[in-house]
Amino acid sequence: MPSGILLVDKPGAITSHDVVARARRALGTRKIGHAGTLDPMATGLLVLGVDGATRLLTYLVGLDKTYEATIRLGVATDSDDADGQQTARTDASGVDDDAVRAGIRDLTGEIDQVPSRVSAIKVAGRRAYDLARAGEHVELKARRVTVSRFDVREIRRTDGLLDVDVVVDCTSGTYIRALARDLGDTLGVGGHLTALRRTRIGPFSVADAVTEITPDAALHAPAEVAAAVLGVFPVTADEARDLRHGKRLIGAAERLTDPTPAAIDPDGALVGIVERRGADVKSAMNMPEEASS
Repeated sequence: MPSGILLVDKPGAITSHDVVARARRALGTRKIGHAGTLDPMATGLLVLGVDGATRLLTYLVGLDKTYEATIRLGVATDSDDADGQQTARTDASGVDDDAVRAGIRDLTGEIDQVPSRVSAIKVAGRRAYDLARAGEHVELKARRVTVSRFDVREIRRTDGLLDVDVVVDCTSGTYIRALARDLGDTLGVGGHLTALRRTRIGPFSVADAVTEITPDAALHAPAEVAAAVLGVFPVTADEARDLRHGKRLIGAAERLTDPTPAAIDPDGALVGIVERRGADVKSAMNMPEEASS
């Protein structure tokens, strides 16, 4: 089984774990992981690591992301999305478009966001969603996130409710459900997410993703992915051998142009990810040789 990164366009109504299970069956390996889940309701881009390329996932999980979403104003739910139970309904017909856009501006930039209580964040060793579903009180701490773009595409009005189509660029760890909740709270009418689609993770686009996982699914080579995300540190065959054996490259730090670039050998294979150690360069992660050949 070749090593690589697989881009998948997840359909709705299944979990990210379901997608991983399908990939394991189709590709004939259990060594598959993902770089960030999507809720069952959500669709869009999942990045899967296959075999040796699972080692790259650590460097992909923190990439910025883009989402397309629909926020419904006038209804609040206990999960901040359409999968939850309605907790309040308020006539939102008096909220004008300018107020919606002003509320969105207040949620743009660096903000302190309290994640949804029905999230995968651990509290005292247990997932917040498990605690919430067990009826236990869940209090999550705010975390600093950056929403670099929060644009309105369309506002539709029906039966006292507002459906707001938006596109969001944000840092990893941002909860779009929480943006919907907070926008509704700011406007005094409540809000939740009715649709969510992830279209980008770092340099990877859902336009390049597969909708069906087949045994011959095209994998992105580890060297290609690592270079796109981290930058390139070219090495000679001798340097590649030394890195793979855990040796430092003496005095090579002056050649670094990125903090943790991909060491690429003369054959174009990914040796691993390297970092500075004083004046030297050492491996932070090595790829299995059979996966990088």
